[in-house]
Amino acid sequence: MFCKNCGKEIDAVADFCTACGVAKGKGESFCENCGTSIAPGAAVCLNCGCAASKPTSEKSKILAGVLAILLGGYGIHNFYLGYTKKGIIQLALSLGLVWTFVAPLAVGIWAIVEAVQIFMGKIPDAEGRPLKD
Repeated sequence: MFCKNCGKEIDAVADFCTACGVAKGKGESFCENCGTSIAPGAAVCLNCGCAASKPTSEKSKILAGVLAILLGGYGIHNFYLGYTKKGIIQLALSLGLVWTFVAPLAVGIWAIVEAVQIFMGKIPDAEGRPLKD
């Protein structure tokens, strides 16, 4: 295993790289499988052919899902994940600024559907990174 930040070999059970101090799995400059330099945003390593993984978001899948279940009608989970525009739309609809009864009910159902999708890993953060477990 190699550091994705500096390319130095690290122990498989290590939590961080002893050469640069970065947490294991963080960084995008080097292949984790072979240690070869890769282009930022590359889908695969040209040296070994392994898939270059996307960095994981610091946002929690569990917290986002719980927010969607408990406060999803107000779009709080979307604010947490960085989807501000969608959060504002859900908040406005849930406060009944458009319709009196139908909109809050629809937003509640929408939030439950998004909670399920969050728990299934289908919704990333606003930057497209998968949520951490």
